[in-house]
Amino acid sequence: MTADAPAWDVDGRDWPNREASRFVEAGGLRWHVQVTGAGPVVLLVHGTGAATHSWRGLAPLLAERFTVVAPDLPGHGFTQASPPRLLTLPGMAEGLGALLRTLDVEPAVAVGHSAGAAVAIRMSLDGLVTPRLIVSLNGALLPMRGLAGQLFSPLARLFAGGRLVPRLFAGHAARPGVVERLLRDTGSALDPAGVELYARLVRRPAHVAAALGMMASWDLGPLARDLPRLQSRLVLAAGRRDGTVPPGEARRAKALLPVAEIVYLPRAGHLAHEERPEEVAALVEARAREAGVLPAA
Repeated sequence: MTADAPAWDVDGRDWPNREASRFVEAGGLRWHVQVTGAGPVVLLVHGTGAATHSWRGLAPLLAERFTVVAPDLPGHGFTQASPPRLLTLPGMAEGLGALLRTLDVEPAVAVGHSAGAAVAIRMSLDGLVTPRLIVSLNGALLPMRGLAGQLFSPLARLFAGGRLVPRLFAGHAARPGVVERLLRDTGSALDPAGVELYARLVRRPAHVAAALGMMASWDLGPLARDLPRLQSRLVLAAGRRDGTVPPGEARRAKALLPVAEIVYLPRAGHLAHEERPEEVAALVEARAREAGVLPAA
């Protein structure tokens, strides 16, 4: 880890579910991953700019029925920064596949949040995992529409191309109220502990650089093209209050894969799994029983 990256002995001193953490060498990276519980394996894939802390409430609930495997994605949290190739969607999928092979686990269920849902689906499409069920939590699965879609990737590439912008953003994030406003704009309300964990990460330039690099490398066109051939059962959970990925995006995805199921979360924003972990855990468990992953209730 560089001095700019989150430090386990400092930033991870009271990390949520710390007792489940381990560091694993796989695919040329040193990964931070949390493994807890017993039963069928559920893989949790966080979104851009987050880390394993985002599962702090959900992971212990799922661990009552599942073996939970939750990694920090490359460059995020306490996982080593990666070459640009591993920040693309296929690269993320490939790297995470290498980690699962090293851990010798085969997920029966994959739960992905935002961009993490795209990673989970790409892994399934590429044969890196064969889950019976994928739960997309406010999944960012399709290319952005309109002018925003035309400008997003070029701007992200511009910002990610040097060291200055991550440092400026990290410095800005240290100002009072900045992280609170960023999170509030997602439509979710987190407790002070949740806000502080995000603030801890975004004040580290290496974490910010990984998030920008991921956004700069993202191309969802091939995923949209390939989505109709997905074999895993797909549940599209959409927070009605999501200010980042509008609920209508779930309908766009279902139009490409009509067998997918949409479940609306009326009181949730983009960070649904953080503000309503019990509701999300109940959804995952219920659909896992329907898919035959868990015994019928």
